[in-house]
Amino acid sequence: MSTTNATPGVVDAGATSLLRFATAGSVDDGKSTLVGRLLHDSKSVLADQLEAVERASLGRGQETPDLALLTDGLRAEREQGITIDVAYRYFATPRRRFILADTPGHVQYTRNMVTGASTAELAVVLVDARNGVVEQTRRHAAVAALLRVPHVVLAVNKMDLVGYEESVFAAIAEEFTTYAGSLGVPEITAIPISALAGDNVVTPSANMDWYGGPTVLEHLETVPVVADPSDDPARFPVQYVIRPQTAEHPDYRGYAGQIAAGVLRVGDAVTVLPSGRTSTIEGIDALGEAVDVAWAPQSVTVRLADDIDVSRGDLIAPSATAPAVTQDIEATVCHVADRPLTVGQRVLLKHTTRTVKAIVKDIPSRLTLDDLSQHPAPGELAANDIGRVVVRTAEALALDAYADSRRTGSFLLIDPADGTTLTAGMAGTAFAEAAAEAAPAEATDEDGWDF
Repeated sequence: MSTTNATPGVVDAGATSLLRFATAGSVDDGKSTLVGRLLHDSKSVLADQLEAVERASLGRGQETPDLALLTDGLRAEREQGITIDVAYRYFATPRRRFILADTPGHVQYTRNMVTGASTAELAVVLVDARNGVVEQTRRHAAVAALLRVPHVVLAVNKMDLVGYEESVFAAIAEEFTTYAGSLGVPEITAIPISALAGDNVVTPSANMDWYGGPTVLEHLETVPVVADPSDDPARFPVQYVIRPQTAEHPDYRGYAGQIAAGVLRVGDAVTVLPSGRTSTIEGIDALGEAVDVAWAPQSVTVRLADDIDVSRGDLIAPSATAPAVTQDIEATVCHVADRPLTVGQRVLLKHTTRTVKAIVKDIPSRLTLDDLSQHPAPGELAANDIGRVVVRTAEALALDAYADSRRTGSFLLIDPADGTTLTAGMAGTAFAEAAAEAAPAEATDEDGWDF
């Protein structure tokens, strides 16, 4: 759907909406085959791509095309028959456009699922009908829940290898739904499929007449994803300050960036955070033209009525719904680096367009996926661990709870030495404003890190 020529809350029936979705599954569950089947049967594969897959399949001694090769693009993936990196695929049907993130199944690549699912509106979790729900299935469900993916599809694959038995599908669907529901996943749709044979992927299966639900593609085409941006408080992270200082525009001062959430209107009373200075939106420029209203995810330039200090990394928000400002952040995180995250570690914290110094003050717990219990005081988080951390930043930040905003409630922890991404964080409820005010204002450690 166009975001530049439509009105917030009004869906153009003639427009083609966009769905971002991610796939996840354990090793050999047939995830790449599902994606290949989806692309092939929806006629989203170019002739030369299909010919290349057919040649590669014949070279392996396979009589039929191995559709998994359509997604496993790295040489190591093709040689080992596994998915290593996130593979993005773009395709479309007459009803909808899609951006697909095919994520790996190995435990050591769970962090790649975090990358693929971080912007997804739907996650397809595959399960081998012969194995049922396994630890990696629970891990993927936990990641989907933590990232607040609003729609989850359970694709019970390889139904052809269990005789297309309804009872097998029903037992797996019940177990997964119970588990994912306990994590807070809001919507779960279970579909029995055979990616290899094409059952219920794009066309309904003649082998499972007991199933009356949608195929995978039908569900992807019809699941509601168009949200009204006016439902969310506006958030505008400043990316760049524009001051041309030309004869034509001697006094122009604008703040450019992408609206992360909500709607901005000329005349809105706003607060610039973390400074707390207030002003009014005097003008909004979009694509070189002045407009009266703009909404997420449009990229615009905002002009304020007052000449106040605003710089990259500041957040402009409506004064009535501005987020709290704090230097203390408690969050759920997924550690993605090979080296562990430890208490006392110095990091950089990147939130929207702002990057500040920070210290990991505590790691209260690590999540045990088997029973969803919390392992207290683990001391560190290793690669792919999910846990709780407490971080103290050198400068105040304006964060929302991740449950309220995926864009302004998320952050990254970065190694200050080499720029490696260490941890992906989802902010919980920030410490009370009173507690933040009671904390020491600023201090400097022996190496010059200000806190």
